[in-house]
Amino acid sequence: MMNQFDMLADIQEVLVDEESIRRRIREVGAQISEDYRGKNPILVGVLKGVVPFYAAMAQAITIPVQEDFMCVTSFEGGTASTGKLTFRKDIDHDIEGRDVLILEDILDSGRTLKLIVEMFQARNPRSVKICTLLDKPSGRTEDLTADYVCFTIPNAFVVGYGLDYQDYYRNLPFVGVLKPEVYQD
Repeated sequence: MMNQFDMLADIQEVLVDEESIRRRIREVGAQISEDYRGKNPILVGVLKGVVPFYAAMAQAITIPVQEDFMCVTSFEGGTASTGKLTFRKDIDHDIEGRDVLILEDILDSGRTLKLIVEMFQARNPRSVKICTLLDKPSGRTEDLTADYVCFTIPNAFVVGYGLDYQDYYRNLPFVGVLKPEVYQD
């Protein structure tokens, strides 16, 4: 069983601190509010890692929105995508004719989000856009870009603020680089 001290000892460096996250989410939330003013957007969070970011971003958006979630995974506890997607929960709302804003914790390879975007586009929404807390372009294998990015990060294995390693570290209030000895044999 891990405790807070162990989690902090496993962090090599803090990449994005708590205050920077709060400030940037407020800025991006204001931009989204302006861009979607007069529309009827639906926010779709990709579980589980998105939870802290989703909650903060939903509060930073000052226009009426509907909220929904889906659960898709491609990691299964490791440090790299398995390339196989597992759908555990689809959204509950009909998105035909709607403006969909997908909230994601990190855009890395882009495989998962590309599949989600294609699946949503087949449902005839008015628009589908992506908002991500972290963008890691060096990991991209798909031709996909986010419409709203809070932070661009280098190629490192990061945890915290929803991101995990084997379902731990999600509750850290910052984004940090995990020491390689924690996940390498």
